[in-house]
Amino acid sequence: MAVRHWPRRATAHGAPALPVVGAARRHRSGFWTIAAVFVTAMAFSTVPTPLYPLYQARDGFSSFTVTVVFAVYAVGVLTSLLLVGHISDQIGRKKALTAALVAEVIAAGLFLAGHSLPVLIVARFVTGLGVGVLTAAATAHLQDLHAAQRPGASTRRFEIVSTAANIGGLGLGPLVAGALAQYFGAPLHLPYVVFGVLLLAGVAAVALAPETVDRSAARPAYRPQRVVAGLREPGYPLAAAAGFTSMAVFGLFTSLAPGFVGETLHHPSRALAGLVVFTVFGAAATAQVLTGRLGDRSRWAIGLVAQAVGIAAVAIGVHLGSLVLFLLAAIISGVGAGVLFKAAVGHVAATAAPSRRGEALAGVFLASYLGLALLPVGLGVATRFLPVTTATAWFAVVVLALLGAVVVLLARHRGGGSGTRRYGAGGGTRRRGAAGRADGATDAAPAESRLPGDAASTSARRGRNTP
Repeated sequence: MAVRHWPRRATAHGAPALPVVGAARRHRSGFWTIAAVFVTAMAFSTVPTPLYPLYQARDGFSSFTVTVVFAVYAVGVLTSLLLVGHISDQIGRKKALTAALVAEVIAAGLFLAGHSLPVLIVARFVTGLGVGVLTAAATAHLQDLHAAQRPGASTRRFEIVSTAANIGGLGLGPLVAGALAQYFGAPLHLPYVVFGVLLLAGVAAVALAPETVDRSAARPAYRPQRVVAGLREPGYPLAAAAGFTSMAVFGLFTSLAPGFVGETLHHPSRALAGLVVFTVFGAAATAQVLTGRLGDRSRWAIGLVAQAVGIAAVAIGVHLGSLVLFLLAAIISGVGAGVLFKAAVGHVAATAAPSRRGEALAGVFLASYLGLALLPVGLGVATRFLPVTTATAWFAVVVLALLGAVVVLLARHRGGGSGTRRYGAGGGTRRRGAAGRADGATDAAPAESRLPGDAASTSARRGRNTP
C-alpha cells in the first residue's frame, strides 16, 4: 500500500512544514494553548500583590520594604528583556517559554521555602527574569501560530488575545491569590502551590505546541539588546516620558494599593485588595482593545486626560477614606495608563526606522520599567516620613507634572512634525501631513503598539533586534 503524502505548507521562520490536513488544527490549538500559558505565567507574577499586607503584619515589613521587593521584580524584568528578551528567535519559542516557566516554578518554590526578606527579594527577582523572557517569546509565538493558521488574514485576533493575556493575566493573579488567601487556609502558601501546579502544567502544554522557528538555521553571534540607538529616533523623549508616567501608575497599584485598602481605607479583605488591582489592569486591557481603531490624536488625548483625572481621584479617595471613590479612581487610572502606554509604544513603532525599531522600543521599555520601579519606591520612602494621605497627594502631584511634560513634548513634536517619517509594516516610509497623521494612513494602531513584550516580539519575529 502506497504512503499518501499530504500537501505541505510553510510555517513562520522556515520551520518544518506540517501537512495542510491537520496543520490548521494544530496551529489553532497551539495558539490557544500558548495564550492560556501566557495568562497563567503573567498572573503568577502578581500573586504576591494582595499578600504583602500579610507579610507586613507577620514580619513587620514597612511600606518602603514592600516597594523595594516590588522594584526588584522590575529590575529582573529589565535585566531579562535586555539580555535574553530576543533569545527565542535563536533557540526557538518553545525552549524560551519552557526556560521562563521553569524560572517561575523556581520562584514559586522560593516563596514556599521561606518568608524572610532576602528570600522574597530573590523570588521576585527570579520571577522578573522569567517574565522578561516569557512576554517576548509568548507574544512572538502567538503571532507565528496565528499567521500559520490564517495566512494573509487580519492580525486583530492576535492583537486582542496577546493584549488580554498580558495585561489581563497581570490583573487575574491578585484576584485569584486574594480569593484563595481570604477564603481558604494557608494564605502565604496555597496561592503559590496552586500556581506552581499550573505552571508545571504549562511546561507540559508548551511541549505539545508546534514550534515555529527553524532551529537548523545558522545562529548569529549573541549580543545583548542595544537601547542607545533609540535616543536618535523622532519623538523618543515623548514616548519615553509617556511610558515612564503610565507604568508608574501600575506600579502604585501593584505595590502599595493593597496596603492602602487595608490600613488607610480600613478594609483588610485580601479578596478586596486583589479585586482593586484586577480592576486597574482589567480597565487597561479593555481600553487598549476598544481604542485599537482610534487615531493617534484620540489615543493621546484619552490617555492623558483619563490618567490625570484618575490619579487626582486616587489622592482624593485616600484623603477622604472613600473605598467607592478609590475603586472609581482605579478604573479611570487603568484606562488612562493603558491607553497612554499603547500610544507611546505605537508612536515609536511607527516612526522608528525598521533597522532600529527594536532598539528604539527597548529604550521605551527601559524608561517605562524605571517608572514602574522608581516612583512607587519614592512613594514608599515618603510614607516613612509623611502620612499616607500626604505622600499619596505628592505622588499625584509628581504624576500630574509628568503628564504636563508629556503634553509639552507632544505639542512640540506635532509642531515640528510635518516632515516626520512614519514606517509602514513593510518598511516603506510615509510623511506626516499637516494634520499629524501619515498621508494615506489609516487610524488603526500598528501591530507593534501593544505591550512591553508584544511590540518587541513582533519586531523580533520580523528579523529585527528586540528588547
